[in-house]
Amino acid sequence: MKALPKLKYDGGVDADGHVLEPPDIWERYIDPAHRDVAMKIEKDGDGLEYMNIGGGVSSKIIKKGYPAGLGMMDRLGGIVYEREPTGSAYLDMAPLGSMDPKERVERLDMENIEKSILYPTLGVLWVAEQEDESIIQPNLTAYNRWIVDFCSDSDGRLVPIAQLSLGDVEASEKELRRAAADGVRGVWVPPFTTTRKPLGDPAHDRIFAACQELALPLGIHPVFEPKWCAPGRFGDYTSAEFGFFHNVTAGDAVRHAFTSLFQYGVFGKFPDLRVVVLETGGGWIGYWLDRMDTIYGTYQAKPVRELLPELPSHYFRRQCWIAGDPDEKSLAAVIPTVGEDRFFWASDFPHPDHAPEYVPEVERLVDSLPESARAGFLGKNVLAAYHLTS
Repeated sequence: MKALPKLKYDGGVDADGHVLEPPDIWERYIDPAHRDVAMKIEKDGDGLEYMNIGGGVSSKIIKKGYPAGLGMMDRLGGIVYEREPTGSAYLDMAPLGSMDPKERVERLDMENIEKSILYPTLGVLWVAEQEDESIIQPNLTAYNRWIVDFCSDSDGRLVPIAQLSLGDVEASEKELRRAAADGVRGVWVPPFTTTRKPLGDPAHDRIFAACQELALPLGIHPVFEPKWCAPGRFGDYTSAEFGFFHNVTAGDAVRHAFTSLFQYGVFGKFPDLRVVVLETGGGWIGYWLDRMDTIYGTYQAKPVRELLPELPSHYFRRQCWIAGDPDEKSLAAVIPTVGEDRFFWASDFPHPDHAPEYVPEVERLVDSLPESARAGFLGKNVLAAYHLTS
């Protein structure tokens, strides 16, 4: 295997790495009463793998061999980790560290990275195709149990984050509390809900209250989304043919969910809630805060001013963090103006929609930052956000 680039700086923490979930984890970790709706990967009549979502609902997204390409980042960079063939392209093409915790720690050592905060892969896809919370909830619990086990023997170098669905808020709070007791260090939600309610809606206050009580940061992470989420101004513009457009604009959903937290005064009601904005880049946040602060002073924002006595940027600097992409060239200008302690980097490994050269890109970005911002961006800021020790 071609050697992995090694980060020249110590103290690196990957704020948003991913795992490729082994295909049997839902069947192994789901409550026995729900085993008939456990997620699984199967093969179609052509021998191509697809995802069976919830006991017979065939995926429209994760189909016809699509799972095999979900870990292609390394291969795009000329790094091929050969495995003993299993007959499953999804398993055989998994890069080093994507499915096995010992491999992941080995990879961190090779790259000189201290920790990786971990998110799912299939979990950001299948939620776009299943709106039955009685199926969603037990499968999320199964994943959350598995990711804790995955990280358990890593001496804290692999950090488990639980996935929630707010379509059933009572069940979501119950799972949040169970996962917290199990050892997760944060939770995350998609930018949409099956109920069509925005993230900041008061219907979700009990989740914000629980995160605040348990000192668990709440992440907003992009996912594949149902067709009803897609902008309709261009008609049906959701097929794979428009993958470039979708990848460029995917962060819009996260920005909308994030902004709804200000619309509903969430940071005023929950002053100790921590929010992490993920996989949308970070350069935009300077403009976004400027825009929110400007609108805050207009007559349209009177309801917001009644809930938030300070400017939106005040609450961002008090309670929010954002992950930047290593290849962003605008971050060096934005970080000093917004706040050096609010930013960190993330690899998105092993997903092929991000460039494989994340280690040299992190170095380039850190080199471009003021000396006072470097250690924070490399790792100290994300450790502080998640209450982690170095």
